Amino acid sequence: MAEAHQAVGFRPSLTSDGAEVELSAPVLQEIYLSGLRSWKRHLSRFWALVRIFSGRHPMLFSYQRSLPRQPVPSVQDTVRKYLESVRPVLSDEDFDWTAVLAQEFLRLQASLLQWYLRLKSWWASNYVSDWWEEFVYLRSRNPLMVNSNYYMMDFLYVTPTPLQAARAGNAVHALLLYRHRLNRQEIPPTLLMGMRPLCSAQYEKIFNTTRIPGVQKDYIRHLHDSQHVAVFHRGRFFRMGTHSRNSLLSPRALEQQFQRILDDPSPACPHEEHLAALTAAPRGTWAQVRTSLKTQAAEALEAVEGAAFFVSLDAEPAGLTREDPAASLDAYAHALLAGRGHDRWFDKSFTLIVFSNGKLGLSVEHSWADCPISGHMWEFTLATECFQLGYSTDGHCKGHPDPTLPQPQRLQWDLPDQIHSSISLALRGAKILSENVDCHVFPFSLFGKSFIRRCHLSSDSFIQIALQLAHFRDRGQFCLTYESAMTRLFLEGRTETVRSCTREACTFVRAMEDKEKTDPQCLALFRVAVDKHQALLKAAMSGQGVDRHLFALYIVSRFLHLQSPFLTQVHSEQWQLSTSQIPVQQMHLFDVHNYPDYVSSGGGFGPADDHGYGVSYIFMGDDMITFHISSKKSSTKTDSHRLGQHIEDALLDVASLFQAGQHFKRRFRGSGKENSRHRCGFLSRQTGASKASMTSTDF
Repeated sequence: MAEAHQAVGFRPSLTSDGAEVELSAPVLQEIYLSGLRSWKRHLSRFWALVRIFSGRHPMLFSYQRSLPRQPVPSVQDTVRKYLESVRPVLSDEDFDWTAVLAQEFLRLQASLLQWYLRLKSWWASNYVSDWWEEFVYLRSRNPLMVNSNYYMMDFLYVTPTPLQAARAGNAVHALLLYRHRLNRQEIPPTLLMGMRPLCSAQYEKIFNTTRIPGVQKDYIRHLHDSQHVAVFHRGRFFRMGTHSRNSLLSPRALEQQFQRILDDPSPACPHEEHLAALTAAPRGTWAQVRTSLKTQAAEALEAVEGAAFFVSLDAEPAGLTREDPAASLDAYAHALLAGRGHDRWFDKSFTLIVFSNGKLGLSVEHSWADCPISGHMWEFTLATECFQLGYSTDGHCKGHPDPTLPQPQRLQWDLPDQIHSSISLALRGAKILSENVDCHVFPFSLFGKSFIRRCHLSSDSFIQIALQLAHFRDRGQFCLTYESAMTRLFLEGRTETVRSCTREACTFVRAMEDKEKTDPQCLALFRVAVDKHQALLKAAMSGQGVDRHLFALYIVSRFLHLQSPFLTQVHSEQWQLSTSQIPVQQMHLFDVHNYPDYVSSGGGFGPADDHGYGVSYIFMGDDMITFHISSKKSSTKTDSHRLGQHIEDALLDVASLFQAGQHFKRRFRGSGKENSRHRCGFLSRQTGASKASMTSTDF
């Protein structure tokens, strides 16, 4: 998701102040250490491997040792595919120059760099993933907020209870049930098409994990266990236990503890309220301040960093409202992505956000895993807290409170004077960054996955080509487009880039804008563009993509102190359109037929470029697609709402090319609401609250 911003921003030769710093470790030593880290991870999982065949149901890590290693593609093929991908966005002169640089690279440097990568692929678990984590994420000195973190939303149309403490109690209990299943490896491994297992390594760091800032490089701290959560409410921090005598507290007991925090009248101490803004500061700055904080307030800092996860009890409501549905959804997305800049601990693996009206959300740190992992956890959480745990008729968690439990512990921060100015500066920077983000969320309900399936097309490819049409209408030109694809078919695989702006897609877009082209002609070109995108997606998932290979070659060149104008140019590119589909992985947990509104509405991330867009989308059931768009308000070239309008128009125009889809456009045009957000189905969709057997509030 947000990885495109990090991929563009990574500069392994620069410190936070821009000074040159060379990667001094010999490349063979670095490859050797990569292999040692791999074997250490394998040994830590060995105890589970003996049970691979112990039952009919495989455990989470059962297939790890059977997964193939990610292949190193042919360097000639990678360069050829790269040149093909940039041809639509470069002038003839620029393309010819790039081709010359590419041929020079193949002739002078490629074979040597490729040799080192092949050596690493034989010795380490994955030839690229550990470097991707280190250089793209942990060495980035940019603030995490907006640039790296992403968010996940609650149900769109319903809120199971309006009671903040009750929703927090059920959600935390469900999350810790998921952790319990994770620790026991009772989460079934994901199988692609029901046959090919995906790597499960990223699940290990969901809980008890914090990204610790460093002056030049962060590191990920993961604990074996934690029996408390850190809670933030009205500028105060609390340590709240989640277990009693090693057993998980009931939802009602957790609700009681959260209510005690909400009822606590004590004020925040000076500068405590804005302390978490430091986690939204540039990483080098935060690392220096944290050194002082660890000395002066070690116990409080450890309570936060050593928590299972972070919980923010917001004082304001959020979510879709009848009075202003469009603006309320946009505000909801912005609150999850950035908040107020000081009410999230952005270093934690994730922050659970509970708004005053019971609405939920997640803010997720990106370095430890990719979106499908946190999305899997989030689906389980929403389904469990609604359908398994449920609520009583008065909105409280089921069961009884436990008055014998001790009060949550208020954390005391002894903040030295020199930290006060750092907090103020961090807060100022966080507010500037937050206020510059333009978030727009809209559900498109005229058609969805079922219609695209009837057209015998890939739903993801359909959306990606429509996005090319929408972006061209928005900007009047084509641009490099980043779509994240997973490489978890391979051991410790993470992601690869699908470069969705292809020659075939551009040809289709030009045809759509040419009034002399007929619908059958445009439809034929659309199918060609979809087929090309599908081929690129399959290549990326099978380890034959472009960008991770070029990235790894560049890292080796830096270790060897080899200057490559071609690789330097590749990694100076800007992704003005960064996209991602949020997968729905556990539909069996939801009853879409009887409770169609009880499906997650996806999530979003910040733009990868100051003059670009971030676009994510999720297929909600069969007949709705929710889009999340972000851009920078400071840019005169972008407008999230304007792009949203173009996306809706593009979807309708593409659908009308198919005979089965022509009625969508007629139905919309006939409604007389061309300029109304009503066409997206904000209020035309019936809430599922009336169908639910639980206390629910509309919107």
